[in-house]
Amino acid sequence: MAKRLRPLTDNQPKCLLKVGGKTLLERTVDAMRQAGIMEFVVVTGYLAEQIRSFLEQYALDHQGLTFHFLHNTDYANNNNIYSLWMAGEIVRDREFLLMDSDILCDPAAVVRIAQEQGSALALNRHELGEEEIKVIVDAEGHITEINKTCRPEDAMGESVGIEHMSAAYSTALYRELDQMILQEGLIDIFYERAFERLIPQGHTFRVVDTTDYFSYELDTPEDFERAQQLWKLKVEQQKNRK
Repeated sequence: MAKRLRPLTDNQPKCLLKVGGKTLLERTVDAMRQAGIMEFVVVTGYLAEQIRSFLEQYALDHQGLTFHFLHNTDYANNNNIYSLWMAGEIVRDREFLLMDSDILCDPAAVVRIAQEQGSALALNRHELGEEEIKVIVDAEGHITEINKTCRPEDAMGESVGIEHMSAAYSTALYRELDQMILQEGLIDIFYERAFERLIPQGHTFRVVDTTDYFSYELDTPEDFERAQQLWKLKVEQQKNRK
């Protein structure tokens, strides 16, 4: 619902806000198409009809795409773990790329993660605080801890919100999500908790450092204004390099 972005999200969902003349959602789908993805599973909640209408028009403008829509009717009372669990209706036991729909990032980062062999997670190195989903890794670059509560000084960086799941990881993930949602009622937490619970079971991600790619998180109106400025600067820098 992006309450911290109000009033910008009073009448439209966060993913339909425009930065640089394009919605965040359009940029996300464009990036995934560049990675060769043609089938999309979209879990909607707040102002769902706007999202569905936008993507149905997008599909008309870009032939060959398939969109599956799943609606989370209780979105006000649960978190992204529930939406990910719902997506299992389509992606369970399948290789897939997971993205939060509000990510503003360089499409090259999405392509990089999608092309990884095996399960991989995008990470950015920067000064960390309490709010970021922080990632701790072992000597081989595999995640040993991923949450908001670990010590910033122990973390390699922040999870960007782009994950490549192998088919084997998908199977293990949805087995764990079934336990968490159906048996334990853990519907109002972040899906990274499922990632953590899989680590002792031998299932984790290899971290891919995407710090050199542009990415920005939008949580407040101030973030939105800053994102507009940064994106404009990015475009100007690209023009100058040409």
